[in-house]
Amino acid sequence: MHSTMRGALRVSGALVALAAVTSGCSQDTHTDNAGKSSAGPTSLSKRGLGDILVGGKAVTGSKPTDLTKIPYQRTYTDGPLYASVTGYRSMAFGNAGLEAVYDDVLHAGASGAATGDVATTIEPAVQKAAFDALGDQQGAAVALDAKSGKLLAVVSTPSYDPALFSGRGSKDVQAWKSATTDSRSPMLDRAVRRADAPGATFSIVVAAAALDGGLYSTVDEATASPLTYVLPLSTTRVTGASPQCVNASIRVALRHSCANVFTKMAADLGQARLRSVAQKFGFDDDKLKVPLSVAESSYPGAGASAAEAALSGIGAGEVRATPLEMARVAAAVVNGGRLVHPQLVDHVTKAGVTQPPEAAGGPSAEQAISRGTAEALRAALGGGGQTGWVTRTGSDSAVSWFIGHAETSDGRRIAVAVRVEGLPSNEGADGDGGGAAASKVAEKILASVS
Repeated sequence: MHSTMRGALRVSGALVALAAVTSGCSQDTHTDNAGKSSAGPTSLSKRGLGDILVGGKAVTGSKPTDLTKIPYQRTYTDGPLYASVTGYRSMAFGNAGLEAVYDDVLHAGASGAATGDVATTIEPAVQKAAFDALGDQQGAAVALDAKSGKLLAVVSTPSYDPALFSGRGSKDVQAWKSATTDSRSPMLDRAVRRADAPGATFSIVVAAAALDGGLYSTVDEATASPLTYVLPLSTTRVTGASPQCVNASIRVALRHSCANVFTKMAADLGQARLRSVAQKFGFDDDKLKVPLSVAESSYPGAGASAAEAALSGIGAGEVRATPLEMARVAAAVVNGGRLVHPQLVDHVTKAGVTQPPEAAGGPSAEQAISRGTAEALRAALGGGGQTGWVTRTGSDSAVSWFIGHAETSDGRRIAVAVRVEGLPSNEGADGDGGGAAASKVAEKILASVS
């Protein structure tokens, strides 16, 4: 695992980017909001299924059937583009995603009238940029507003078209079978439902723990890090990617992705201290919802060996993270250390009343690290970033990660995380740390942010 620095991307403002290396749909349930805000339309219901909105426009629709119990069938606009957001609604196979979470709002029932609509936080241009950039690759991308936590893009590829099996005919059955048996798992929402080794992106968490915990006072203080570090109680050696990694400061170690520095730093911190900081960033939270259920991102438990604990410093061993979680890490660094609660739904209109989304999974924001540490790390990262590479054990495939953020001309700070899977393992020897696949996707996403 190694990585190198990439130059700054320009997005009508300053960009800071980090990157490194290493993934369906879930049946969620929904509890009505207690809080209500301004009144909406005077009608209490509408004919047909309720709609899911993106950028104020419906990306779903419905058409009449000849069935009394199911009077309407779902239709989709740009189904593959928004499948990781909407999920699916099928007359034969049930529902998932927001279709399931807000079934009480969207379904028409025997009356033929739905109670309302669901407006998402997704920005169409950002979603499309992420989807197009990932293309045919297996991967995922998340973009969110670092201050508000609003998710601007949630993309998983390859995708599927929920319209192909929204009915109950033979063609629907065939389409369902094709989607659910595809070896590339198009119905797996890799952005929120697949947690994998985050590679060198996790070094940011380690650096934050070292600064907040007083192990190092500044990002420019030299660390006691030999170029080749032998893991505790092990013969395994970890060598820095550059001679500059010898006793490198945090600033230099981030710039050159010095694996020797961050494995030793993790060992010096100790597993308990590092796990505590990781948890403040959102790791080990098995209740997070956005409101889609999110796979748990996890840090190794107390049973891990000393060598495994050290390897966690470079996101290896038993560390696991979703793209959503790593986007939150990037967001916290540029948001003064405050960890926001990500949210996919802006509001729900139900029975003529506009309601805010429920804040499932915790408070809207909490302090993960001190403001001073966050600002120091942000300054250390400057206008560049990290890339990295992880080859899957026992496999010829590898995974590329990228996390970063852009500051737009209107002052918004947008955090992004990209993971590209299924890459040839020898692609990591491309001279840039192997993170090119993910960083190229991120560059296009960040360029789309207005």
